[in-house]
Amino acid sequence: MGNQLRFRSGEVQLHKLRVDSGTVLEAGDLVYLDTDDVKPASSFSWTSDLATTQSAFAASFLGVVHHQSADGDTDDVSVDMSPSAIYEFDVDAATYEVGDELGPDELSSSLMDQQLEAVGTGTLAIARAAEYKAAAATKLRVTFASAFHAGSANVNAAVG
Repeated sequence: MGNQLRFRSGEVQLHKLRVDSGTVLEAGDLVYLDTDDVKPASSFSWTSDLATTQSAFAASFLGVVHHQSADGDTDDVSVDMSPSAIYEFDVDAATYEVGDELGPDELSSSLMDQQLEAVGTGTLAIARAAEYKAAAATKLRVTFASAFHAGSANVNAAVG
C-alpha cells in the first residue's frame, strides 16, 4: 500500500538525507538511518523476534519520508523528524487511547513501511496515538518520535 503520505496537522521539520541508488522509498514510509543513508522499515534486519527488532528499529528511527525514491535514484530525500506533526497511519484493528505507544507492525518477519501496532513499552515505540478510538479502528492519528530529534519522546533521542 505505497504512497500514502497522510500529513494532517502540526509543524513539519524536513531534513534532507542521503539515499542509496538501490533503495526504493514511497511517500509516507517509516524510515531509519543505516550508517549514513535512509532506508525503509521493511529493509531493517530482523533480529530474533518482533520486540527485539522493534527496539533496535526505534534506536535508528528517523521519521516519515515525504517523497518517493525509485530504484537507481540518488537524489537526497526529505524526511520529517518533527515530534509535533500529526499523521494518519494504518494500524492493527484495535481501540486506542491518546498517548498509547506504537511501533512498526510486522508481516512475515519483516517490519511494515506504513503500518503501526500498539507496543507494551517505550523502548519499542516510535509513535504515540494523538486521538482515541472507542471502537476498533484501522486508521489512527499519531505523532512520531525520531531517535535523531532532541525534542522527541524517543528514549534514544537524549543528548548527553
